[in-house]
Amino acid sequence: MAKIVTKEFRVSFPHVFKPSGFEGQDPKYSITMLFDKSTDISELKALATQVAKEKWPKGIPSSMRKPFRDGDDEKPDTDGYANTIFVRASSKAKPGVVDTDLQPILDENDFYGGCYARAEITCFAYDFAGNKGVSFGLNHVQKLRDGDSFSGRGTAEQAFGPVKSEGTTGGAVSADDDIW
Repeated sequence: MAKIVTKEFRVSFPHVFKPSGFEGQDPKYSITMLFDKSTDISELKALATQVAKEKWPKGIPSSMRKPFRDGDDEKPDTDGYANTIFVRASSKAKPGVVDTDLQPILDENDFYGGCYARAEITCFAYDFAGNKGVSFGLNHVQKLRDGDSFSGRGTAEQAFGPVKSEGTTGGAVSADDDIW
């Protein structure tokens, strides 16, 4: 399997601390990498093509599942997917997760959907149970910088304004009010 370190991408659906999977599937560690369409991912595409040609030297199957997907076409209503090419990478083994100083990230809240990272991944071709394709395995992830979280939850500081200790609650409903 050939290894490569990606360019910077935006993180979506990170499962790098605990494996996750659909019912009936083995849980895996995974990440979805959102590359802006202006990002040069030609190295990733060349590696995927090389791996496919090695697996199928007589010709790449026309039904082969490709790892590169268009966010505008496939997830137009999903936060962060506009103007992106998205690529998933997964592994049964837990990936290393580090910051820019190569210190392990241990708090799950520090690595989230919306932050920016790069990853060391492997590329492989598969032909299993009638499914043929090229995919990426996840080795390690390095968080490069923060970004707006995709959760839409925000922070407590954003949710509340300062409260003055004096005054009334203004508009509070009493137990005697019949609102139901």
